[in-house]
Amino acid sequence: MSDTPVQTSATVLTVRQVGDYHALTAVAPGVAERFRPGQFVALAVGGEHTSRLVRRCVAVHEVKSDYGGTVEMVFAVRDPGTRWLAGLRSRDRLDVAGPLGRPFRLPRDPVGCLLVGGGPGAAGLFALADTLHRRGCQVHFVLAGATSRQVFGSRMAQRIGDSATVATEDGSLGEKATLREVLPRVIEETASDVVYGCGPTSLLRTVTRIAGDVGLPSQVSVEEFLQQTGACGIGVCMTCVLPFHGDDGVTRMVRACTEGPVLRGDRVRWGDLGTIPFDALGAPRVLHTRPAPERDDVTDRAREEAQ
Repeated sequence: MSDTPVQTSATVLTVRQVGDYHALTAVAPGVAERFRPGQFVALAVGGEHTSRLVRRCVAVHEVKSDYGGTVEMVFAVRDPGTRWLAGLRSRDRLDVAGPLGRPFRLPRDPVGCLLVGGGPGAAGLFALADTLHRRGCQVHFVLAGATSRQVFGSRMAQRIGDSATVATEDGSLGEKATLREVLPRVIEETASDVVYGCGPTSLLRTVTRIAGDVGLPSQVSVEEFLQQTGACGIGVCMTCVLPFHGDDGVTRMVRACTEGPVLRGDRVRWGDLGTIPFDALGAPRVLHTRPAPERDDVTDRAREEAQ
């Protein structure tokens, strides 16, 4: 099986609303057979004769062998492009490119894994959970959101996880608490060895900090950089860049769609997002020049040299 992504015309099976999000299932065998947890797909929007050139990058919830290979994708309606996706019906055609990006790195030995998610990006945790279970790992979930409608997959997490904790800020589902309040406790209770995060940037920042405080490695999917910008998904448009501290100690601007979306949490420079740090490789340099002398100074200097 090749790791090379494919572009294919997929057939839509279903589009259903799940809380504040939509789940779209399409027949796409070439994508399904190549997919690895953490990767995403890029969908053309607007139809065959549309003027919308930029694709929408969305998280993959699960792949199945049905109909030769199906892919279920989860997204939020944020703009006319995603609104068009939500309006698709069974048997409609959809141009899909994928799977794209770098997947999660998997542990070599069975370990305790804590999967933390929020928003539509949390959909990406469930294919990961299935793969980790097949490797003999324990899988624990923490799902968080402002309200119950912003928590994806709570029932599935409770069904397939060795444990599942749900927290909402308004108390409409699970505990009335924030992620910052519940995560340290769950890490201790589950004795987890590694933390995986999928969701909005604020969630990933919290996951990375709390995991680092207790000495745990973290892997995070920075998919929000792709979903909010309407990125191309293949590294051309350069709209999804963020500062990343490499193994060699050098900060580089990496693309979420190609060098990511899965990155080591402790290597992302969260405090510098949205900027190009002055010490990043290739960062613009301020050119300091001496001010031009006044005209009288030039004249005086010329006279001195002439003498």
